[in-house]
Amino acid sequence: MVSRRNTVIWRSDLQDPEPSAAAHITDVKNVSSYSWIDTSTPTIVVPGTPPLWNPPVTDVPLPKDSGLYSIEENAVRLPGSPMAPMLRAIFTTNPSFDVRSIDVISDRHNIRKLLSFIDPGSDKYNGEKFTIRLELVGHTLLLCRHEKVMTRYIGRNQYLGHAFEFIQAYTTSQIDDSAGHFWIVSYRFCGLNFLICHEPDGFVSPESAADVAYEGLLNRPKSPTRSRNQRPPSTADSGLKNVIVRHKGEAVPLESLFDIKTRAKGKGLHFRHIAPQLWLSQTSKLVRAFHEVGCFQKPRVEDVGEKLKRWELDNQENLRKLGALIGRIITVMKGRGGRGILRFDVKKGSLIISRDKDESGMLSEDLYSKWDE
Repeated sequence: MVSRRNTVIWRSDLQDPEPSAAAHITDVKNVSSYSWIDTSTPTIVVPGTPPLWNPPVTDVPLPKDSGLYSIEENAVRLPGSPMAPMLRAIFTTNPSFDVRSIDVISDRHNIRKLLSFIDPGSDKYNGEKFTIRLELVGHTLLLCRHEKVMTRYIGRNQYLGHAFEFIQAYTTSQIDDSAGHFWIVSYRFCGLNFLICHEPDGFVSPESAADVAYEGLLNRPKSPTRSRNQRPPSTADSGLKNVIVRHKGEAVPLESLFDIKTRAKGKGLHFRHIAPQLWLSQTSKLVRAFHEVGCFQKPRVEDVGEKLKRWELDNQENLRKLGALIGRIITVMKGRGGRGILRFDVKKGSLIISRDKDESGMLSEDLYSKWDE
């Protein structure tokens, strides 16, 4: 009998399941990557290439962020199936990839939000509501970010920092008309096989990797930069589930990828708030850039691999609970069947899984057929 009742999960339900069990990420593998191309028809290139870290020779004050930005590029460009580009890239890279062996497919944002439910202190935005679409395909749980609005407009009189301007000034696009690069890794965690997609801010070239890890990057002449897309398409067909795939770009090593975090000078940028997302995507490099009215201190690329290992060891109880929570969601979805919506009820401090009234699935029929092969 398929249950139609809502399922409520409380933090108190997630007692440390097995205190002696280890909750570590293991068997990390590069699976695929892709870059969106800024065209009217949804198009990705595989493997694509992320932007290259290429700081300017001289410090130049940067303007504040303004204009229209994508919150989640996949949902903006392919709203009918935001997870399709990830899977298309995987099967383009490896046509024989066995998706049936995977227990969980998600982007890192969803898993980070689940961790923030367990440990509110791990997320500086703790207390904010979130919604995730769920779908069980075979024995695989799909998690898809669900927001009412997937773009953000920053007006001229608003101030939300300089993050986008910093990325444009300190990295160089490697793909013409690129509108975002995404990386897909697989790993094992708490007895489950994961596929995780995320958008790194860039990569460090191999010839400068040694300098980056311990000494910071040496300045070098900056090649012309293509502006990242600041005008996401506003007329994307909400029912469209297919994306054009082309071969272009060059894959880079996972260990060369980095995330960027910017802050005003004097404001805290605590590693405990950054660590979860780096850990979930196994991103071992980080740029922490501090500015005073848009003038940035000389930023440096840090190798935080050892810090992430220590963070993982220090957070074993919460990570075990994360594994238990994901296992619980899988069990609930097997009992419910089909599709569901997971919501964080801020007032009650609980997760609620209900029926998804949207009868359309997350994928196209040919992608669903991959579970039948």
